[in-house]
Amino acid sequence: MKANTKRSLLAACILGSAMAAPQAMADGRLVVYCSATNAMCEAETKAFSDKYDVKTSFVRNGSGSTLAKIEAEKKNPRADVWYGGTLDPQSQAGEMNLLHAYKSPQLENIMANFKDPAKRKGNYSSAVYMGILGFGVNKERLAEKGLEIPRCWNDLTKPEYKEEIQIADPQSSGTAYTALATFIQLWDEDKAFDYFKKLDKNISQYTKSGVTPSRNSARGEIAIGIGFLHDYSLEQSKGAPLELISPCEGTGYEIGGVSIIKGARNMDNAKLFVDWVLSKEGQQLAWQKGKSFQILTNTQAEQSPNALDPKKLSLINYDMETYGSSDERKRLINKWVNVVKMGE
Repeated sequence: MKANTKRSLLAACILGSAMAAPQAMADGRLVVYCSATNAMCEAETKAFSDKYDVKTSFVRNGSGSTLAKIEAEKKNPRADVWYGGTLDPQSQAGEMNLLHAYKSPQLENIMANFKDPAKRKGNYSSAVYMGILGFGVNKERLAEKGLEIPRCWNDLTKPEYKEEIQIADPQSSGTAYTALATFIQLWDEDKAFDYFKKLDKNISQYTKSGVTPSRNSARGEIAIGIGFLHDYSLEQSKGAPLELISPCEGTGYEIGGVSIIKGARNMDNAKLFVDWVLSKEGQQLAWQKGKSFQILTNTQAEQSPNALDPKKLSLINYDMETYGSSDERKRLINKWVNVVKMGE
């Protein structure tokens, strides 16, 4: 056999092996817009990059800000995947035709009610975790000021907590929008906005990110931060004198989403990343290395010892379809700006 023929056969064999190789041999690039904590974004993208040999980068921003960014870039997408943060804005992105549908094989291991949770059906977004809404209180700061630990949402409107509370701005934060939607479902829309107007008198700052109040309360800059309790659990695990409160009236929750952006330049790697974060290994990494204590949606995954048990909490039946609606989300946020922030 001639040398060049041998080389051709060898090349064909190598090519055949590469084509038959598992997805673990994927290469190329991936850009992730991440709305989880910076530590979680870094842990997940680094582990994915190392495991699949894909050069992966992420840009961290709140859910509301990320939705605005994806919409602005829709003619020339700069990222491939949107990972983390509340599902409502990702659900809205699906309705706005900004996402690419993908049914991951990992969905067979996801909790039944979270397999296709967005308003637009067809697997435009998937659920990677669940987070409980509540508030964290700095016990030391409250003791110094001679204040009792609040146990209910309505306690937070008492005048003694003036300038002691922070919550994010729903214009930029999915966390704050979840709070708004929760209050409407707990009471009704008029009572929810009336509550927010009363609460506004005690707010020291509306933060851009839903995570920020947990850090500020942990440092003792404020006494009370409203947000997802896994963020407060993280600060508590670092030694912060926080107590986590699941309010007496009941509360809502978030679903953390993952979605492929329509027009993604690295589509195969985007699908592989979705498979990764839905997998048992990918989800467990969130708390093992990502320092994030949400409730995992993969039924095969081991939950963090710091995660809350939703069966022990008073949770509303959060209406994902209504409050994940693009029109409803826009309407409620605009109303919040006019009624609460602008004080109409």
